[in-house]
Amino acid sequence: MNYKEALQNPIFKIISQSANELHLDSYVIGGFVRDFILNRGSAKDIDVVAIGSGIALAKQVAKNLPNKPKVQVFKTYGTAMLRYNDIEIEFVGARKESYNEDSRNPVVEDGTLEDDQNRRDFTINALALDLNENRFGNLLDPFGGIQDLENKIIRTPLNPDITYSDDPLRMMRAIRFATQLNFVIEDESLNAITRNNSRLEIITKERIIVELNKILESKVPSIGFLLLEKTGLLNYILPELTALKGIDEVEGQRHKDNFYHTLEVVDNIAENTDNLWLRWAALLHDIGKAPTKRFSKKVGWTFHGHEFEGSKMTYHLFKRLKLPLNDKMKFVQKMVFMSSRPIVLAQDIVTDSAVRRLVFDAGDAVEDLMTLCEADITTKNPKKFKKYHNNFKIVRDKIVEVEARDHVRNFQPPISGEEIMETFSLKPSKEIGQIKDVIKEAILEGEIPNEHEAAFQLMLKAGKKLGLTVAK
Repeated sequence: MNYKEALQNPIFKIISQSANELHLDSYVIGGFVRDFILNRGSAKDIDVVAIGSGIALAKQVAKNLPNKPKVQVFKTYGTAMLRYNDIEIEFVGARKESYNEDSRNPVVEDGTLEDDQNRRDFTINALALDLNENRFGNLLDPFGGIQDLENKIIRTPLNPDITYSDDPLRMMRAIRFATQLNFVIEDESLNAITRNNSRLEIITKERIIVELNKILESKVPSIGFLLLEKTGLLNYILPELTALKGIDEVEGQRHKDNFYHTLEVVDNIAENTDNLWLRWAALLHDIGKAPTKRFSKKVGWTFHGHEFEGSKMTYHLFKRLKLPLNDKMKFVQKMVFMSSRPIVLAQDIVTDSAVRRLVFDAGDAVEDLMTLCEADITTKNPKKFKKYHNNFKIVRDKIVEVEARDHVRNFQPPISGEEIMETFSLKPSKEIGQIKDVIKEAILEGEIPNEHEAAFQLMLKAGKKLGLTVAK
């Protein structure tokens, strides 16, 4: 089978010519070939294998390109990379690998194309196109990768127990590809992941998170999380999630399974946002429910304070997984902490003061918070579903109305501390904070507009109550 149409980009002819000048055989392999056959759009990175030195081939290609791009050489890995227009091309010499039990870093030797294809993680990533002039575009498919693409199957080229034990990150990659491509992991391979799940402990958190984020960024993230749970991998990564699994019953009273509910919420939010950190918030919004679950004979199952507990757990989870401990983490914490606020509003009469406080506390994240809360509606009762969404629309409209009038998002008080000090001839003191709090509360309650004159008059009254006199 010939795939010359995949190699229409001029770079492939230049690689072919350069390899010929060095008397090397060369092949494009892996994701580029897979994605072309799946019609997944234009590639941003290309992997080229040389039977010989990949670094030498990269330098020869750069020499033959008009703009003479810089070649980045990674001697430790025997690879080199250059950019051609907006494409990253990585060159490597064909190799065979052997592994030690306590490391995913292989011992590498020079090898043949067959050796190189044997070391690939999945049959669909072992597909190669020949770049040699007289065989240009010929497909090399030693493991039936084309058939697996047609049947939508993830399968390892060799014994899956060896493949996954050698490099346990491949277990995460199998699930990631199954999620992204909506493929099925064949049974023997899936069972091998379960058998080898403890091997994930030798993989760095950073590498695991790369794969986990790609699962979370997929169209239907629950596919991946269900597979992670089924194979036992999730317990090594996010035990806070697996702790939500199961339904308890006391005196005939039950609660919903918060694990499966969480995955529904994540799928719902994936339909409405590409924001990775908002998707993380959806994934973690109920993690505080496991440690706060209680049963009361009067009210049944309760999860009091689960939002506060969940926001605290978010910090420790981010730290453990080497996720960024910056504004992204704080955003997720805020979303988890506030995740029930709009739901409470949507159940009751929506007052202006309640909406002002919501906007004040959420700030610029208020739209994200509403998106999260709408995703949190997983009831299968069509009347309840419609009622909640209608009420959320009322809340959204009220947010726009209140914000246009009262400007409480990222609230800046109309009276500054300096003006209070000057008015009452004060030095820095607790009274300044007390007066500012009185003004803020009055604005949020709608007692005064968010304007300087009204706030100034209230400042005078508040100061008088505190026994302060206006400076002359």
